[in-house]
Amino acid sequence: MELEEKKKYGEPFKHDPSFKGPIQNRSCTDIVCCIIFIIAILGYIAVGILAWSQGDPRKAIYPTDSRGDFCGQAGTPLENKRKLFYFNIMKCASPMVLLSFQCPTTQLCVEKCPDKFMTLAKAYTNNKEFNYYKNFCKETVTSSMSLPEILRDRLCPTMLIPSKSFTRRCFPALGLKGGVVTVGNSTTFDDGEGNQRDAKDLVDGVKNATVVMEARQVVMKIFEDYTQSWYWILIGLVIAMLLSLLFVVLMRFLAGIMIWIIIIAVIAVIGYGIFHCYMEYNSLKNEPGANVTLQELGFHTDFTIYLQVRQTWLAFVIILAIVEVIIILLLIFLRKRILIAIALIKEASKAIRYMMCSMFYPLFTFLLLTIVVAYWAVTAVFLSTSNDAIYKVVSQLNCVHSGNSCDPANYSTSKMKADCPDSQCNFAYYGGETVYHKYLIALQFYNVFLFFWCANFVIALGQMSLAGAFASYYWAFSKPGDIPTFPVFSAMGRSLRYHTGSLAFGSLILSIVQIIRVLLEYLDHKLKGAENKFAKFLLCCLKCCFWCLEKFIKFMNRNAYIMVAVHGKNFCASAISALNLLARNLLRVAVVDKVTDFLLFLGKLLVVGLVGVFAFFFFSGRVKAFENTAPNLHYYWVPILTVVIGSYLIAHGFFSVYDMCVDTLFLCFLEDLERNDGSSERPYLMPDSLLKILNKKNKTKGRE
Repeated sequence: MELEEKKKYGEPFKHDPSFKGPIQNRSCTDIVCCIIFIIAILGYIAVGILAWSQGDPRKAIYPTDSRGDFCGQAGTPLENKRKLFYFNIMKCASPMVLLSFQCPTTQLCVEKCPDKFMTLAKAYTNNKEFNYYKNFCKETVTSSMSLPEILRDRLCPTMLIPSKSFTRRCFPALGLKGGVVTVGNSTTFDDGEGNQRDAKDLVDGVKNATVVMEARQVVMKIFEDYTQSWYWILIGLVIAMLLSLLFVVLMRFLAGIMIWIIIIAVIAVIGYGIFHCYMEYNSLKNEPGANVTLQELGFHTDFTIYLQVRQTWLAFVIILAIVEVIIILLLIFLRKRILIAIALIKEASKAIRYMMCSMFYPLFTFLLLTIVVAYWAVTAVFLSTSNDAIYKVVSQLNCVHSGNSCDPANYSTSKMKADCPDSQCNFAYYGGETVYHKYLIALQFYNVFLFFWCANFVIALGQMSLAGAFASYYWAFSKPGDIPTFPVFSAMGRSLRYHTGSLAFGSLILSIVQIIRVLLEYLDHKLKGAENKFAKFLLCCLKCCFWCLEKFIKFMNRNAYIMVAVHGKNFCASAISALNLLARNLLRVAVVDKVTDFLLFLGKLLVVGLVGVFAFFFFSGRVKAFENTAPNLHYYWVPILTVVIGSYLIAHGFFSVYDMCVDTLFLCFLEDLERNDGSSERPYLMPDSLLKILNKKNKTKGRE
């Protein structure tokens, strides 16, 4: 009955005396997908070259005036005019400004923002004041022009308001006097159309023009914190690397002891976290204002405010306590399976001992991923800035040509100017009507899709290369004599030479699912304000389903790459073979393999916890020994969070090699159980520790 149940998931592997691990005589697999991938890469290079020839990143850096020129651009007449001045900031009060990012008012590049309040009518009567005023007028204005002529052609703003520069743009310096909004020393101003307006009316215009001001201030403070603490962050990351390397080295000799040390240490670190958070919670008991709820507190950009609230520390206590209980319960129920997991990790330690270069392979993967991310980011910037400057007719009167495209070079003599004397040809936005501009969105989508495909391909190459190396260790009859001289490089060479198509096929399937998830997230963002509950429910279900599908495909790909590395078959055949093998040993997969992943995750958690606790006490100044050494920061959580995330990535890089090694050895171990029976003709190649745990043994000692 058990044999029939197993046959439902394919035929078990049979003994083959000639099989000695990763086969050498293999052929190319998934050639069609390989060709498609090469064509896609060539197309990606072509898109990059096209974007680089058409794009202009300066559009994303410099403020742009009404003619489309860049303020502060070196080598131009505007080199010293680095700030952008709005003729009438009130025009920025329209909600459409948030969509077009352009205020429907004349914008000029100026050397400095106005620092005094004056009107054009008043300044015109005084030569000294008018000379100052002309700094904020168009270049064509002269002292010989009459005031009506200047107003008719809109060559100058009707008034100047004291302004301050922020992100190289001039925004009104609004003050508060006796609870009343003021402009300079006045609570009212002339709007340039003969009307006296309250200074509070400027707030609407400034609000849209400075919609990201507060966020940018936070970003600037974070940037300043990085400039003050970057070397300490690097030290923290180096400590994380040394800790990870130390654990890896110690696991070579003391794998079992190290695993139990990691388990106890993680429980102790989380326990200390619970104790510390409770002490902080208790110390704020009698502090004024500490008993407000997080809901009453609302959102603040200064996150240290939340640490002064008891409810924050209570939330930390609850979260850490839940994590602690989950870990302890898992350890209690899986204590027997932990022994098998430890045996696998011990064998992984031996494998890595024979091929230490595998520990540094993640650096190569990281380098390739950096190149992929950099290429995508640069191409995206050039694509988004490859539009041409579009000019539109702007008129405050009912002009028939309003909104039409125009050419600023000859607009003054054009028919549109004659029909609408008050109109202007102003820069509106960046766009275009060429074939390139029509398909710009498609090129951006292609850029994103190839980014996912290339990134997944790089990760897949790393997985298959390591799998081939570790499989050659497991199936070596005599260790280390039968292990190839350069196992990692040999496996990577086989992967690129024969299985580029299989790598591309697996990464393509994963990329398609990831793109669909990105589109679902975009739709979810668009439907946030929608009232259709069924659409929201359906979208939520789709997001959940595709999240599960992505996890399954990653699991399938990982095991398929191991089988490709060992047997040299195509992706689909390898995926089916791997899934059937795992299905025939479902209990071991569900328990042993996942317990091993859990133990390695605890190792990552311990490195992150130790480095994170050290970073917290150092940057927060809680320890007197570090008070004079720690830098003065706006937000001490910035370097702490950076160190924690960086430490996790570093630990993940080191432990991912162990993870891949364990998965490969585990799959080989399952295949070994099916191929061999422990007889002198068919001895098991698994380690003695595993044989003992499984109550199996070799009748004749067949290996070293």
